[in-house]
Parts: sequence; C-alpha cells; structure tokens
Amino acid sequence: MNFKQLAMMTLLATGLSFSVSAFAQSKDAAEADAGEGHDYRTFYSDGKIEYGKVSDSYKAELVMYLAGNQFMAMEEVISDFQQKNPDIKSIYVETIPPGQILNGQILKQGSINGQNTAQNPDLFASVNLGHLKKLNQQGTMHDYSIYTHNKLELMVAKGNPKNIKGPQDLGRDDLVQSHPNPLTEGIFKFYGSQMLKDLGLHEKVTANKMCKGCWAVEGKTYFTERHHRETPHRIENGEADVGIVWTSEVIHAQKEGRQVEGVAIPDPYNMRDKVGYAIGSLQTGRNPYNAMRFMSYLGTEQAQNIYQSYGFVKASTEDLKLKPLK
Repeated sequence: MNFKQLAMMTLLATGLSFSVSAFAQSKDAAEADAGEGHDYRTFYSDGKIEYGKVSDSYKAELVMYLAGNQFMAMEEVISDFQQKNPDIKSIYVETIPPGQILNGQILKQGSINGQNTAQNPDLFASVNLGHLKKLNQQGTMHDYSIYTHNKLELMVAKGNPKNIKGPQDLGRDDLVQSHPNPLTEGIFKFYGSQMLKDLGLHEKVTANKMCKGCWAVEGKTYFTERHHRETPHRIENGEADVGIVWTSEVIHAQKEGRQVEGVAIPDPYNMRDKVGYAIGSLQTGRNPYNAMRFMSYLGTEQAQNIYQSYGFVKASTEDLKLKPLK
C-alpha cells in the first residue's frame, strides 16, 4: 500500500461528523441562468459563491472538473466539506459533460466564454471509467474510486399529459423527444443509446445521427448540448414531451418547483447496475493533499447521505476503495 492510499484510509477512518448546511439556489435564478455561469462555480469557506469565474481554475485551493449531472448536489456537498476542512478557502467546481472536459479541457487547452481553463484540475470525475483510463495512459492519473451511482428515468411534463408509461413509449410517433447528445453527454453515449438499442428503438428515435444542439429526427428528436439545463426547459415550454435524464435530475427539478415529473424505467433498462461515478486525482494538479481529502470525504456517511437525498444511489464499501487504473 502506498502513502497516498494509507493517508486516504486514515482520513476515512477519522472523518468527523458536522451538521450539513445547504445553500439554496432560487428557482428564479435557475431559470434566469442560461446554464453556463452556474456550471462554473467558486465556493469560498465563508459561504460566498461566485459564478463563471473560469480563471479561478488556475488559482483555487481545490479545482474539480466533475460530470455535469451532479450539479444539483454540489452546493450542499461543498458546504459540508468546507465545514470539515475550513482551511481550504476556495474551491472551483466545473459541472459539464465529462467527455467535453476530457477532450476539450484536459487533453488540450480549452476555453469557456473566451477564457482559458486550466488543463490540470486536481480531480476529474466521469460516468465513464474509460475517460480516467485515458488519463492513465497519458501518465497523469493512476488510481480511482467509485463514489455514487445513478439510473435513467424519463422526464415528462407535470401531470404526464401524454400518458407516457415507460421507455417502450419512446417508439410512439406522437411524441417530441429531447435527449442528451451522443458526442459529449455520457448519459446518452454510454447508457441512453444502449437502452434504446436494447429496446429495438435506437434507429427510429435517433436515425443513428451523431450531433449536438440539433434535430436527430427533424421535429421529433432533439439532441441537446447540455441536457440537464435544456431538457427541463424544453418540456416546460412545450417544445418536448419527454426526455431521457438521470433520476437525480427529476428529483432536483421537482425540488425547484418546476413543472415536470418522472416516469420510472425498469431494470435492466435504467442501467443502474452499470452507472458508476468514477473519480481520480491528476498527478499534475496543484493541490494533491486537498484532492486527497475530498476523495476521502466522499466515502463518509455525510457525503453519501447528501448524494442519496438528490436521488443518487449510495456507493458500496468496495466501490469506495482506491483501485489502480489499468
């Protein structure tokens, strides 16, 4: 066992229990935001949150690029973590599609709204372990752990006016659909598309088109650029009847009072046995000790309970063990 693994085990074993203090984002603010600013947040130990300061990726005391579909849990997660680690004064968190992060910001210089982003976050998380393995091949990431799980669900308008009963209904001709794109959104690239294939509906729903921010099937199936922002908006505004999302996104939208609800997808089509959120630290990161502390925190009961409250599925003890990337 190396020093890093020993230190992480020690931190996990000695984690202290503090009360959780959540920061609430108002519904009006969520609706006013186009999705970009609130996907780039800097959290300060005094409770202040700043949005869209991409330059903080170069100077914050902990920098994390995380799979976008956990955006709704981050204020409460970071608040609890900072209460336990008040010496970490600033934490920069980016929550966008992990494929976009890997290929557009880590493996090459990226920019957001004309601002360059750091290529060396302290932590990177994805719903696709292959993303982390790619960094291992580059020599910049060696270990990972799984810290939570999720499952697919259908989002529909409140009251389910189209009487959608399950994923088989995605084959209906009377529905307009809004789905994550297959290029940068792991939820569809690795899971939603597989569900449609298992149901024999992939070609009908997508016409096998590979694009984003586009109509896969004109007037019938729209591929979003950032589904966790766009699909609820499209459904609420009558631009779509249904969309493939994570269960956590349905719960979050309902907590905000949005006019949507969920239709459960049964096993095995919901992919709950396959969806694992993998996280690892980059050897090039500026804050390795703080990264280690956050990974250890994810294994605590408090962190797991927070994620579960947002619709995620708790990680097992085996999931949480640090494992080598191969």
